[in-house]
Amino acid sequence: MAATAKKFGRVPSAVARLATSPELLNGFLKLNSIFESSTLPALDREVLVMTVAARNGCHLCVAMHTASLTGMSAAPELVSALREQSALPSPRLEALRRFVLTVLDTTGDVPPDSLAAFVEAGYTTRNALEVVLGIGTYTLSTFANRLTGAPLDEAFAAHEWHAAAV
Repeated sequence: MAATAKKFGRVPSAVARLATSPELLNGFLKLNSIFESSTLPALDREVLVMTVAARNGCHLCVAMHTASLTGMSAAPELVSALREQSALPSPRLEALRRFVLTVLDTTGDVPPDSLAAFVEAGYTTRNALEVVLGIGTYTLSTFANRLTGAPLDEAFAAHEWHAAAV
């Protein structure tokens, strides 16, 4: 939890709730550490996380990672598009967002043309596998946060988000 406290300046309530299962928390933290050391750049990793978080309707993850993107000085247009689940202003990052959604929608049975488009955008087949790692890591987090009813911490209130009604 020290790494989480260092990243966010405190231990978010969601992490504290995950700690009620030390195995789940340890699994998430280990996977997250491995994902953070992947060859995907930091901004790309955050795009992946936000794509998974918004798709899975995790209000807490979207708020936390909006704060992360803001701290990275990400373009406001990028952050807004991620929160709205709409096309991104950067063609390369949009290719990543689409690939993440395709991996999720096909449960990994990605059509060859989708993988080719991802690679043509400047990514590698290694990056494609790292996308799977990121999806797994943040599916674990988003599902656990939703299951525990994790509340939004005051520190992230400025970035509050609610999933669009379907």
